[in-house]
Amino acid sequence: MEVQCYLFVLLGSTLFVDKSRDRLRPAINLFLKDHRRFTDYAWGAGALAYLYRQLGVATRAGSKGLCGCLTLLQAWIYEYFPLFRPSQLPQSPDAPRASSWISPRLPGGDEARQRLARYRQLLDELSADDVTWTPYGRDGHIDIPRSLYTGPIRFSDIAEGYDPARCLRQFGYRQIIPRAMTVPHDQYRPASGSSYIVFWDPWVNQLWDNVAARRLDLDFASRPCEQPSEIVEEYVDWFLARSHPRITHPTDGEPQPRPLLVHQVSYDFLLLFQI
Repeated sequence: MEVQCYLFVLLGSTLFVDKSRDRLRPAINLFLKDHRRFTDYAWGAGALAYLYRQLGVATRAGSKGLCGCLTLLQAWIYEYFPLFRPSQLPQSPDAPRASSWISPRLPGGDEARQRLARYRQLLDELSADDVTWTPYGRDGHIDIPRSLYTGPIRFSDIAEGYDPARCLRQFGYRQIIPRAMTVPHDQYRPASGSSYIVFWDPWVNQLWDNVAARRLDLDFASRPCEQPSEIVEEYVDWFLARSHPRITHPTDGEPQPRPLLVHQVSYDFLLLFQI
């Protein structure tokens, strides 16, 4: 019982954090009844699915704040985007990578608003040269074959799509136009409120156990990059048709030019945002 309570608090305050402050999600306890099976679960995939859902919830009009494993999100940002990195301590190879970053001081008031505006400007001005495409090396998928799994990942009642083909450059491969993802058969998004519900077909639950059939074949899908940010020519058109090219609205602050049309955008523009 003591072990179960400890793990319940640990997971609820690190991987599956919500906005209730001093409360924990009861669903976590369902996986802790038998501590001998604790290592059978894919906690990393579960934490990522939960974070994906919280990122989606955070985009809702009535949502305030963000929850989930924000340590994971911050570490990912620091690894891939040098412009936003804080200072780093030397670490032994066996130490967790995220523990090497020194947390920056959090500003308040006008300073916080100025920093937010600066970050938005930096994101709008990012180019391919501002991204570290392979921070873990080009062979990370060999050491962790599950990183090439394609399909839904889940935690409890939450399931989110995962497709490594949407960011092939993190494996050192040229970015292609990815195929359509496995999508839920239904969803419920109320007009008011920040949460939503996604419904998947029952057969989706079996995909995670069939790694061989659901593993992306990099050499079949693409080829190794000659340049770290290499893409197929049609990718920018495909991406811009499905994304928001800029964060800062042209009417915010000083007058700015309106967003460029697709045919006016150079292929070095916003190669970062492929997820």
